[in-house]
Amino acid sequence: MAATPLVDQFARRISYLRLSVIDRCDLRCSYCMPERMTFLPKAEVLSLEELHKLALGFIARGITKLRLTGGEPLVRRDMIELVRALGRKLGDGLEELTLTTNGTQLAGLAGDLFEAGVRRINVSLDTRDRETFARLTRRDMLPQVLEGIEAARAAGLKVKLNTVALKGVNEAEIPDLMHWAHDKGMELTLIEVMPLGEVEEDRFDHYLPLSTVRESLEQRFTLAPSGHRTGGPARYFDVEQTGGRLGLITPLTNNFCDGCNRIRVTATGQLFACLGGREQVDLRAALRSDQPEANLAAAIDEAMRIKPLRHSFAIDRPGAEPALPRHMSMTGG
Repeated sequence: MAATPLVDQFARRISYLRLSVIDRCDLRCSYCMPERMTFLPKAEVLSLEELHKLALGFIARGITKLRLTGGEPLVRRDMIELVRALGRKLGDGLEELTLTTNGTQLAGLAGDLFEAGVRRINVSLDTRDRETFARLTRRDMLPQVLEGIEAARAAGLKVKLNTVALKGVNEAEIPDLMHWAHDKGMELTLIEVMPLGEVEEDRFDHYLPLSTVRESLEQRFTLAPSGHRTGGPARYFDVEQTGGRLGLITPLTNNFCDGCNRIRVTATGQLFACLGGREQVDLRAALRSDQPEANLAAAIDEAMRIKPLRHSFAIDRPGAEPALPRHMSMTGG
């Protein structure tokens, strides 16, 4: 693949790839997917060798940050082998290799991740209340997640918690969750629920604007805007009372698309130029063609041409259909 940097039609430099390795997950978070989720046939999912080849191609085109996602990436068999292979590119084009996980498998894999070169991970955790966790995820696995977080910290991994703010579910718990995270030296990032895929509940009922959360927190805490950046969409604040850092990801109330530096590739090799758009190119077809390098280069160039300026997410009325039919687990977190 030609080593031409990735720049979209709006002159945004694309340096961050979120690569999904699997659409399957061992939790069933109610805002993310239905209980009886239909997952992809395994034959449609890229092999580890294909994922590795794709990643190397993107690194050659200037991707410096690579995040492995799912579904739940750590439920994929031999996932650590892929992490080890990609870790060998650190310092050779790749600046950071990380992943987002629900934490259920971390206890047994945290040490392997660190040895492979991972230094920072995101763990999705919406509550520390076991009953709420079981109701929200439809699985009673909070003890495994908390054990995994401790194992990750013990292994030397820097942990950032991602929490979806949900009205009437974990709204009241957010201050305590922030205190707990900061006491352990972890950052906390709050995320607005995203309208992707059909689920049993109406997302309008639980949509909690982070502007409202911030106003509530500022009645108890001093939040000072921080210049800290990780390459993602979060805006950060230093919390005076805890000494920690709080991130806010606001796809609905404060659009952050102007500075977008990201693309997503699904476990089936579909490149989505925007999380909230339908624009996509088929990298799997290119990868399995008779001229994979040339066709991959052409497909990626096409993605740069079709990447939109911004998404159009909205949760503004009860009963509205999701912005897109595909679920987050299919797109890649």
